[in-house]
Amino acid sequence: MADAKVIPFDDDRSRGSAVQRPPRRRSAGSRRKGTESALVREVQPLPSRAPAQDDVPVTREEQPPEQHRHTGDHGGLEKRIAGGLSFLRRRLTGDYEVDDFGYDEELTDQVLMSLLRPVYEKYFRVEVKGVENIPSEGGALIVANHSGTLPLDGLMMQVAVHDHHPSGRHLRLLAADLVFMLPVVNELARKLGHTLACAEDAERLLGQGELVGVMPEGFKGIGKPFSERYKLQRFGRGGFVSTALRQGAPIIPCSIVGAEEIYPMIGNAKTLARVLGFPYFPLTPTFPWLGPLGAIPLPTKWTIQFGEPIHTDGYPPEAAEDPMLMFNLTDQVREQIQHTLYKLLVQRRSVFF
Repeated sequence: MADAKVIPFDDDRSRGSAVQRPPRRRSAGSRRKGTESALVREVQPLPSRAPAQDDVPVTREEQPPEQHRHTGDHGGLEKRIAGGLSFLRRRLTGDYEVDDFGYDEELTDQVLMSLLRPVYEKYFRVEVKGVENIPSEGGALIVANHSGTLPLDGLMMQVAVHDHHPSGRHLRLLAADLVFMLPVVNELARKLGHTLACAEDAERLLGQGELVGVMPEGFKGIGKPFSERYKLQRFGRGGFVSTALRQGAPIIPCSIVGAEEIYPMIGNAKTLARVLGFPYFPLTPTFPWLGPLGAIPLPTKWTIQFGEPIHTDGYPPEAAEDPMLMFNLTDQVREQIQHTLYKLLVQRRSVFF
């Protein structure tokens, strides 16, 4: 298999035809809301005798607290079942929407996030800081460090924004073309809102007011050896800064601690990587020696911190073509992420707690 071609984020040239964007599909449907009605019955005592204590009807208001709870739980279960059946019906009939990039918001909210959330909350026990630095509306670019051998850090960052931001915003991640060449992974990435890491798609999403996430280190960061953990690699030529300047979008540095240790990469089988068409083939203390069990990540404790935004709307339009300004802003973002990483590492009690 030939080496996977990685399209740099800052490459202004048009993309090849190896990765095609699915056409826009849009359909609308009506949703029905169920209504409930209460039946009130009047019970009269028998004329021949006074009503006994057991004959007095118990109204809903007089029910014991445990009966109220039971009724409420039953109603909630019915609503969940009805919602699930309605969701299945829409999926089977095609009565749902995806955008031009293949993003399926309903599937992401109701299914994919539900699958990722236990890993986020129970396995990695992610702690989120500074989420208030993400704007409530409008386009913004989140720039984060990249690590961990497999790109789980991007997925955890996506859950962090979705679950903790007051406005419940969705993060649209930019990914390398290798992601969209893998079966199954390609479709899931599109459904989650990921798109190709190129200036065209990034500018278009920012122009639509979306929250966009990028990890400029790319394979250099995610595939670096364990001995270089938490040392940021090159950020390329500053393509993400140019994109933010063109759209006047704020840049939000993001530092992720915990991902470096999930797969400690102690070696790289370069020959096997070339045969398989991968940028690297990791060797860890457990993989491939333990087979499938070796692919289970270590349960490290994560911290994700969003830094204060760096505003770009005060620069003139021609600033996007100024190489010195792009270099300075790129270096500013990189230094802020690196400084925060060191600070979080000092505060961390242990890798796993």
